[in-house]
Amino acid sequence: MENLASTRRGFLLTVSCAALAALPVAALAAGPQTVTIENFSAAGKDLGAVSLPKVVKSEAEWHAILNAEQFEVTRRAGTEQAFTGLYAESKGDGLYRCICCATALYDSRTKFDSGTGWPSFWQPISARNVVQNADHSLFMDRTAISCARCDAHLGHVFDDGPKPTGLRYCMNSAALKFVPRATV
Repeated sequence: MENLASTRRGFLLTVSCAALAALPVAALAAGPQTVTIENFSAAGKDLGAVSLPKVVKSEAEWHAILNAEQFEVTRRAGTEQAFTGLYAESKGDGLYRCICCATALYDSRTKFDSGTGWPSFWQPISARNVVQNADHSLFMDRTAISCARCDAHLGHVFDDGPKPTGLRYCMNSAALKFVPRATV
């Protein structure tokens, strides 16, 4: 009888320990529930860091708010065809925000004509607002850029840009929403 009790107790202890050990892994897999980004006014003024909830939606919810090209680019890491995007040649003064969550990503004052057919910037509006990840697709080693708040794929960064950074953030127009600069 004592062996049965100790076996049952051992089993419960083993199951309990396994469940506790799995908790941190499950929490890490779920990712952070909040993200700290830099907030910007409509005039492009830095309003400081702010912690906001991470934007997480189902595939159906993304489909409901994005057109087919926006969905393919932002949620499936697609690339729009060169020279077809709305912002490839635009020269307006303002901010480029994430099409999925409206996080400020780029200031038009850092936009330049790269000749590639995609809107290009020499730096993001804040390093906090974008995330870099290794991309080994298409038999290339590249650095993919995504929105820090909603994980939308934006494009890639390359080291062939102009001064002062020498970087070219080559973005998809379909991932961006241009908002003219407020004159406040």
